[in-house]
Amino acid sequence: MKMLSSNCKLLLCLSLCVSLLMIICIRCSSSRTLQGHDDEFSIVGYSPEELTSTDKLVELFESWMLKHGKSYESTEEKLHRLEIFKDNLKHIDARNRELQITSSYWLGLNEFSDMSYEEFKNKYLTGLKPDDDEFRRRSHRDSSSRSSAGYSDHFLYKNVEDLPQSVDWRKKGAVTHVKNQNPCGGCWAFSAVAAVEGINQIVTGNLTALSEQELLSCDTNNFGCEGGLLFYAFEYIASNGIHTEEDYPFVGDQPPDQANSSCKLIDKAAAAEVVTISGYQNVPENDEGSLLKSILANQGHVSRH
Repeated sequence: MKMLSSNCKLLLCLSLCVSLLMIICIRCSSSRTLQGHDDEFSIVGYSPEELTSTDKLVELFESWMLKHGKSYESTEEKLHRLEIFKDNLKHIDARNRELQITSSYWLGLNEFSDMSYEEFKNKYLTGLKPDDDEFRRRSHRDSSSRSSAGYSDHFLYKNVEDLPQSVDWRKKGAVTHVKNQNPCGGCWAFSAVAAVEGINQIVTGNLTALSEQELLSCDTNNFGCEGGLLFYAFEYIASNGIHTEEDYPFVGDQPPDQANSSCKLIDKAAAAEVVTISGYQNVPENDEGSLLKSILANQGHVSRH
């Protein structure tokens, strides 16, 4: 077994966990392949002709279906999805026309482009149940006690001034592949794991995909696919370490009783890697300067929830 320890404190920024229907934040042109990044980002581009020609729109839709492995039970369902796809494409194009003057990102077609916003929201924007009052009270109390214990007062980068203009952690090799949480409301686990993956690479030089499923199944302070909080996730990792995605793969695309499966014991001697952290701290609330320092500093990885 190889134990990896991250010596720097992880930075935690508690905010709203958001999933978006159609977004790709890359600089691109209006070409069909979005500057050749079509495969890398799972985005299908479009051309202006496809907005005005029914035949070309259908051709684009078929191409999109093929790329994402889509199929429908009936012709009626397919036509219904085509209409939604068309509406979404019009929204994307209209937004892109506004953005091309002032922004450096572009919207494109992704795997959700045959879904209406209401459908997407009902299926994917899940998380902590509104009636979980006791969990909310407990989490607020625990979060407040952590703050009073000095987490924000000891912000690691408080006095840092010499910062670069920008940092692309992807180019520095500190970002793993894009992961899909499916209908599982486990954004807290994905956010925490991404931060640990990043800081582990910065400290050790090894980029290792880690297991969200271990947190979903084993972190008893949180509620698996029904929601959770980041500081509990970090405390679990600090106390127990976390296995790789390969050793403990994600099953959150399964039915809820399987997605929230019982914690699986893994022979640590046989595991390829177990990554640990020494701790974490909060980024001071409502302080964009501190957040910027956290992102741009040499060993800053922020978990946003």
